[in-house]
Formats: sequence, structure tokens, C-alpha cells
Amino acid sequence: MTITADHIRETLDDYLDVHPHDKGQLVDLLELLDASADLTSRKEFRGHVTAGAILADPAGRVLHLRHVALNRWLLPGGHVEADDISLLAAAQRELSEETGIPAAIVTPAGHRPVHIDAHPIPANPAKGEPDHQHFDFRFLFGTSADVVELQTEEVSAAAWRHADTIENETLRSRVLEALR
Repeated sequence: MTITADHIRETLDDYLDVHPHDKGQLVDLLELLDASADLTSRKEFRGHVTAGAILADPAGRVLHLRHVALNRWLLPGGHVEADDISLLAAAQRELSEETGIPAAIVTPAGHRPVHIDAHPIPANPAKGEPDHQHFDFRFLFGTSADVVELQTEEVSAAAWRHADTIENETLRSRVLEALR
């Protein structure tokens, strides 16, 4: 079963019930939902949803991965796939794929994203992709496991860093609060 527009809207509405002040940053996402855009398609270049995972260990450290294509340290995550049943499941799948950590030893902190971020993605001529926007639904997970095997075609390194090193200020404060 694939992720539906209704699921995206329900997840977004649930998030905005808790974080109503974020609505202004998500206007493009709301407009695309209203326009019935296929937000799960990588070919929807006005913008599409992605799923991110913030993986915390018992010491309050968060896993960061060195992303090959962007040559930056990022949190695990990526595009949704046709067989993902929810945005949360997509985030957990991406986490397992990129790190080798089995989903069975990762615990979601809840079913609501801790953050939804809208950010630009640069054009990728090799993939025939113009500049576009990602709407990243970010979920918090916990584990006592370590990285098993990196997905080397996408990730070149992994590092556990204290949660206060998360770049995005809003995400950082929400993760720090959740870990208290």
C-alpha cells in the first residue's frame, strides 16, 4: 500500500495542531496538496515529500551521515517508495537502508513528525532533475545499536554527535526537548 495524499495531509494536520506557527513555512506543501499534486513522485518538481530519521542513542547523541551526492553531513532519510505504508515507515526504512541497523531494534518516539522542513534541492543534470523542493517529514527514533553497514552508494561515513550539533535550530530544540 502506497502513501496517499490523505495520509500526507493527516500527518501534516496532526503536526500543525502541535506546531501551528510552522504553517507559514509549509504553505507550498499545503498548496500542492490542494492542487492534488502527486507528492510521493520524484518527478513532481514543484516539490515532493521525503522522510527523515533522527536516530538518538541512550547518551543523547544523534547519528549523522556523510551524504555522497551533496558532500554534506546530514541526518538519515530520503525519498518515499511505492511500498511504504506511511511516512514514519519510510523514515524507518531509509534509516535501515543507509545504516544497516535493523528496524526491529529502532523505536519510534511517536507517530507525529518532530519537524517538517521545506528546503531547496539543487539541480542534478546527471539524473535529469531541475531545482526542486523537498518537504522532509522528520521522525525521532531511539536505539542502543550502532551502525552495521553503510549504504556506500549514498553514504560515505557515519558519526554520532551530541544533539546540540543539529544544524537546523528548530529541529535541534525539539530533539533536545524530546531527549530530556
